Amino acid sequence: MTSTSPRPTERRLPRWATSFGPQIIAALIIGLALGLLAKYSGHTADTPTGLGATLETLGSSYVALLRAAVVPLIFTAVVSSIANLRAVNNAARLAGRTLLWFAITASISVLIGMGLGVLIQPGATTNATAPDEYTGRTGDWWAFLTGLIPGNFLGLEASSAVAESGAITTSVNFNVLQILVIAVAVGIAALKAGRPAEPFLAFNSSALAVIQKVLWWIIRIAPLGTIGLVGNAVAVYGWDTIGSLGKFTLAIYTGLALVLFAVYPVFIKMHGLSVGQYFSGAWPAIQLAFVSRSSVGTLPLTQRVTERNLGVPPAYASFAVPLGATTKMDGCAAIYPAIAAIFVAQFFGIELGVTQYLLIALVSVLGSAATAGTTGAVVMLTLTLSTLGLPLAGVGLLLAVDPILDMGRTAVNVAGQALIPTIVAKREGILDTALYNAKRTGDPFADDTITETAAGTDGRGAAGGSPALTR
Repeated sequence: MTSTSPRPTERRLPRWATSFGPQIIAALIIGLALGLLAKYSGHTADTPTGLGATLETLGSSYVALLRAAVVPLIFTAVVSSIANLRAVNNAARLAGRTLLWFAITASISVLIGMGLGVLIQPGATTNATAPDEYTGRTGDWWAFLTGLIPGNFLGLEASSAVAESGAITTSVNFNVLQILVIAVAVGIAALKAGRPAEPFLAFNSSALAVIQKVLWWIIRIAPLGTIGLVGNAVAVYGWDTIGSLGKFTLAIYTGLALVLFAVYPVFIKMHGLSVGQYFSGAWPAIQLAFVSRSSVGTLPLTQRVTERNLGVPPAYASFAVPLGATTKMDGCAAIYPAIAAIFVAQFFGIELGVTQYLLIALVSVLGSAATAGTTGAVVMLTLTLSTLGLPLAGVGLLLAVDPILDMGRTAVNVAGQALIPTIVAKREGILDTALYNAKRTGDPFADDTITETAAGTDGRGAAGGSPALTR
């Protein structure tokens, strides 16, 4: 007679310790602690310490990984989505509805910004002084239009610089709008070519699947990147830099909070969706945007949560989310320039009339596209100030706190970039509500099997995306 001894119970870590959300929160705390340690150990941008340099390298390397995925992801996703839209009759209407909702939420955001600027009076009592060496950059609408024309196949630009040590470093930049233009042209050409283009479209689809798998690996190490990004921000800037511009910072973050936690939930409820499900689904992208300060860098994750958590069909999300990453900026291009323009006017004692406030609203709603591929909020602010005739030197007053403000601005930008495709998809009846309402498990994305189940029950949630668009 043989007896079997009971198998030892396998000890596992609690689920909260292995879930993505708690890992990010733990990374924020660790990054804050290491950043403070580096700062009070003497770390500055000019005299870096070993810990500070390590945090900077860790954060910048993670952002570089995300940026590396942007170009191939956008190109293959847009070409693939155009191929999936062959049987769709409402593609033009989806694009129009998307732009309309971009404008609606931007208009509300700029009105909130102007109201807070008038109410809080952020520039009335500040003691800050403009740096003499600062020279502003004027926004250029013509440059925006000509910038849509790609200089090469993928819209890439390379620049070289010689360091003090004599080493030559080369960096490559890209313009997201140019990549979109190229991808749309290639996708339409492939459709017009017909059967001869089928092998190309099949290869493109396979390449997209590979890129998405690599992207998943990059996203899984987001906690490490968060430690570096938060730690470096605290080590270099600290929280004491807000002191002299406290009222301005308060006004900005109040406006950002109102848009993120009041305006957006109202629109979500208006469309019969759960506010909690939206935030739990989009939160991985929002929190990464907060620490990375880059809508474009967060773009791969934003698109993925929009599709996998919020239930937006991939064929539509691959258009709407990249477009939003360059033109949907409620934080950088609506709230911030509105409050900042009023701040500059108050600082220099300039009275603004009704015409000036109308110009602020117009430029803030329409001008965000003019900053695509440039330095974001700073260029948007110079465009606003130059339109109003306000001193461009006023931009220099705000540079000291810009990195801290940019975290909140970028988080709101990304939240809006995930929200609008969700709303439009719901209005058009193509939103996968089963995936949107799926139980969150702590992982950054919902399980693929939910999408498959939804596809089998109501015919709207196919993972490929195209059946969801053919109503």
